Order: sequence, then structure tokens, then C-alpha cells
Amino acid sequence: MPGFERGLATAKGLLLPAFAAALLSGCVVGPDYQKPLLAMPASWSGQKAVKPAKPAQLSQWWQRLRDPELNALVEEAVAGNLDVATAKAKIREARASYRQSVGKLLPSAEGSASATRNRTAATSSGTATSTTYDQYEAGFDASWELDLFGANRRSVEAASYGLDASEESLRSTLLTLVGDVASNYIQARGYQTRIALARRSAASQRQTAELTRTMALAGTATAADVAKAMGQANSTEAEIPTLEASYAEAVHRLSVLTGRPPAALTERLKRAKPIPAPRLPIPTGIPADILLTRPDVRMAERQYAQSTAKIGQAEAARYPSVSLTGDISTTSLKLGDLGKNSTIGWSFGPSLSVPLFNGGQLRAAVDVAKAQRDQYFIAYKAAVLTALEDVENSTVSLSQERIRNGRLASSAKSYGEAARLERTLYKAGETGLLDVLDAERSAYSADDTLLQSRVSIATDYIALNKALGGGWDGVVDSTTPEIIDVTTGPRFASRAVAQ
Repeated sequence: MPGFERGLATAKGLLLPAFAAALLSGCVVGPDYQKPLLAMPASWSGQKAVKPAKPAQLSQWWQRLRDPELNALVEEAVAGNLDVATAKAKIREARASYRQSVGKLLPSAEGSASATRNRTAATSSGTATSTTYDQYEAGFDASWELDLFGANRRSVEAASYGLDASEESLRSTLLTLVGDVASNYIQARGYQTRIALARRSAASQRQTAELTRTMALAGTATAADVAKAMGQANSTEAEIPTLEASYAEAVHRLSVLTGRPPAALTERLKRAKPIPAPRLPIPTGIPADILLTRPDVRMAERQYAQSTAKIGQAEAARYPSVSLTGDISTTSLKLGDLGKNSTIGWSFGPSLSVPLFNGGQLRAAVDVAKAQRDQYFIAYKAAVLTALEDVENSTVSLSQERIRNGRLASSAKSYGEAARLERTLYKAGETGLLDVLDAERSAYSADDTLLQSRVSIATDYIALNKALGGGWDGVVDSTTPEIIDVTTGPRFASRAVAQ
């Protein structure tokens, strides 16, 4: 189709120079984003200013609990959790939205073709005549918005920030997930240990009851003493069902977190293991580190950047828009005549659209975008303050719980020794049953409180790592789309990780 090809070449010859000229002369309206500088404390409240702070050790932090089963559960949760799958789908959505925005910067073209069978009828001097013929048409249309004031480039910029935010949302979801898995695992092991303690204590108390029964038969104890001893043993055993129910709930939660039915891990975790003990103390770095390590803070900052770019989009809508359109078409009565013995036509030219009056809607849209930007900035500051508070609270809780645990360990040791001595004295008839029962009850309570403190230490360790931003290497897909440099036009470059 020589004629068609000549027309297409003519259209290309006009479009490409115009593309380059508009690209060089275009500008971008609206504010350019600059990362905000926030005043941050120089150190955490418990840090010594004279000693440089070591950077927080966040990568694979749960492995410092030294429990292979926990490590395996974390891996399985990351692979199977439904919230993580949703967050990854949102990243794919953000990448697709980004590609849509990039596509608006480039010309669009489409081809068309049609074939119709037509019939015309006419009457002349009382005689009716009709003609039937075929008609074939082919065409090519192209258009391009010059984006003189950067509306589309701001759209690409906003989409890029939105993609960053969705990736940070995934990291935040992973951080929460790993923390929940670790916390529920710690709780499950804690309940197992407390159940074992309750059973041992109840068995010991039953031995005391049997001893009392023997002494009653010998006349050195009363039936009331036997009843009191049995009552205490039964009271201790009565706590076991409550602990077992709590243990089952923790296991069920772990199963769901890994994307399985609630009872899936029951058989796997039924064998009791010790409460994981973390390696302490851990470095916490400096407060400014959370701007880079906390995914929720980074997400809030990216959302603030995205809202800033949207101001430029709203601002550009107040300016004229220019588009270049062109088309070429050919029509013939035979399919084989297209491009040869056919009618060929083409057109090319710019179109201008100027907003004249809209009742202040466009100006209001800019004000809406600015107000939204301010809201995201406030949300960013709030996220930073919350992060600082989380770290301070977790640090205090962990340090104070460690002190408390030391006192509880000494208390449990003393109460245990007292219970053994009281039982020995009771067998020798040198003390009363009430003293024995009180000592056994105190020893059991002290041991149980000590176990709960160990669970609290591990839980506070988890909370501190979450507050610092955690760390998971290699979860987010490293394959990232190319983005457009909104300051120089359609020159493609690799997108850097948000800082």
C-alpha cells in the first residue's frame, strides 16, 4: 500500500520533531518534594552519651532466640500467611498503576479496519433501480498529549511514591507477622512449662496429703488436716485446664498465622520445650535510625511524598492542555485496491483546551490536595513519635523485667528450700500441716511467677525488635519496574530503594 505508507511516514515525520520540541520546552508545576527534616533526640533515655551507640542488630532478629522450631515457623508464616499474600498483591497493583502512569507520557496509536456491504436504491421516470457494492476502509490514528505543565509527569511521580509505600506496607506486614509468630510461640512454650510445673506441684501436694492421711491413721493428724491437704492439691490441679486452654489458643493462632487450619500444628508442638531465652542486651542504635528502619515510618514518609506530587497534578489541571492528533485512512470498493486505487486521506494538527470558567473547582482541587498533603505530613510526624515511644517503652520494660526476674529467681529458690524444710519437719512431727501447706503454696506461686517473667522477657525482646523496625532479608521481590525521570522526560532508569 504505497499511498498508505507515504501517509504514515508523513505523520511520523511530523510527530517525532513535535515530540522532542514539547519534551524540551515543557515544565512541571507544583511543589517539588523534599524529605522533611525532623528534630530527633541524640540518644535513647537509657544510653550513655559518652559511649558511641552500636547500630541495632535487626536482620533475622528472631534467630537470636535460638530456637530452630521458631525459625521454621517464621519461614512458613512468611510463605503462607494471607496478609502477606494480600500485601504482595497490592505491590503488583501499584506496579501496574505505575506502568499506566508512564504510558500517559507516550503517544498512543490505534489502527482500524472495516468491511461493509451496501445497497442504494433510486427511482427515475417511474423506474426503480438499485446498486449493491462492497466498501473497505483502513485507518491509523495517533494522538499525544504534550504534558506542557507536567500533569502526567506528576502522576508518574505520585505512582512511584505509591509503589514505594506499598513495598513498605509489605515490610510492615512482615514485621507484624514475625512478631506475632514469635510472641505466640513464646506464649505456647510458656504455657507448656507452666502446665508441667502445675502437675509437679500437684503431685508433690498429693504426697503431702497421703502423708497426712497416714499420720491421721496413726493418730498424729486429723481428718480435717487430710481434707486441707487434698483441697490444696485439687486447687493446684484445677489451674491446669485453664493453662491448657490458653496453650491451645496460642497453637491455633500460630497455625492460622502460617496459613493453615487452627489444629494443624497441634501434633507438631505437643512435645514441651523450654521457653526461648534471647541473647541480651541488644544494641538499639540511635533514635534517628528509626527513620530508615521502621517500615511504618518509611511508608508514612512515602505517602507524604505521594500527596505532594498530587498537588502538581491538581495545579496542572488549571493550565491549558495541548494535544497532537493525526490520522490516515484509505477507502476502496475492493479489498485488493486498498493502498492502490483507493481514496487516501490524512490529517494532522494540534488541539488546545483552555479552562475558562468552572466555578472555582480547579482552584478548590488544588486546595484539597494541599490539605491532604498536610494531613500526611502530620501522620508522618505522628508515626515518628509513636516509633520513638515504642522503643523507649520496650527498652524500659525489658530492662526492668530482667531486674525483676533476678529477684524472682532468688525468691523462688528461697521458697523452694523452705517448702523442702517444712516437709522434713512435718514428717518428724516438729511443725504443723498449715505451715507445710503455706510453704508449698508459696513455692508453687513463686515458680509460676518466675516462668511468667521469663515469658515476659522474651516478649519484651520481641517488642523491642519490632519497635526498632525488625528485619527480614530477601522477602520483598527485588525485581522493580523502571521509572521515568520526571525532570528530564522519558529517559528510563532503575528505581532506587526509598531512603
